[in-house]
Amino acid sequence: MTTPTTGAGPGAAGTAAVPGAAVVTGAAGGLGRAIAAALHADGWRVLLTDIDADAVATAAAPLGGWSRTLDVRDEAACADIAAEAAGRGGLGLWVNNAGILVTGPSWEHDAATRRRVLEVNTLGAMNGTLAALAVMRTQGYGHVLNVVSLAGLVAAPGETVYAASKHALVAFSIGTQADLRLAGHRGVHVSCLCPDGIWTPMLHDRLDDPGAAASFTGTLLTPERVARRAARLARRPRPVVAVPRWRGVQVRLLDALPGAALRLLPAVMAVGRAGQRRQRRRTGGGHH
Repeated sequence: MTTPTTGAGPGAAGTAAVPGAAVVTGAAGGLGRAIAAALHADGWRVLLTDIDADAVATAAAPLGGWSRTLDVRDEAACADIAAEAAGRGGLGLWVNNAGILVTGPSWEHDAATRRRVLEVNTLGAMNGTLAALAVMRTQGYGHVLNVVSLAGLVAAPGETVYAASKHALVAFSIGTQADLRLAGHRGVHVSCLCPDGIWTPMLHDRLDDPGAAASFTGTLLTPERVARRAARLARRPRPVVAVPRWRGVQVRLLDALPGAALRLLPAVMAVGRAGQRRQRRRTGGGHH
């Protein structure tokens, strides 16, 4: 596979083959594993990373077997992963997928919990982004894809600390993209993928959790659907993509009208609780 010239990369006109390697964090299961599989099917050489060494090795086995242990909170470790991936014909794509969800009113979380959510969801994604950009800016091409959430576009009730961590990631991503353009880097991209609730282990135990009701107010997605959209976004970068698109419009409208959103809150949460009951019936009250 030929390394593209400066300015080429996924989505560049006339580029048929993906450039170099892709890194996916939090890839041992759930959405991360599905994204890794979709990218592998699309021709990427994928390095799967996760804090769980055994689980990520198992996930990587059918995709070429390339995996590494990574705690995204470790800045130096992220840099090492970026350098390793760059050694396989260049680092074409870095997907920041690792994340954790906590629910409930903000005042119920202790300082350690708040810190952990921000360290993984925000600072961890910043570590990955900056490690990747250190390589990509020198190469002249590359794409960082940050898996955010609709909670990055609207203040999701019951998921306040989680939403705050994701809002920060959206601001960091869009601002970094702007900084890249101002610095003259036309072939390096940063994208945010903001999906609705996804039926993964993150939500499997949340069917009776009123704090998670916001994640069930719209279209509950499969990991595979979101992964397919991620693979398309890897090919054709855009700053922010919501899945499904109509939900992005809806939550941005609520975000723009916070007074109205507060008045609608009881109805919104009732819809979410109904969504939880519906999913419980579909799954028999347990996991897939």
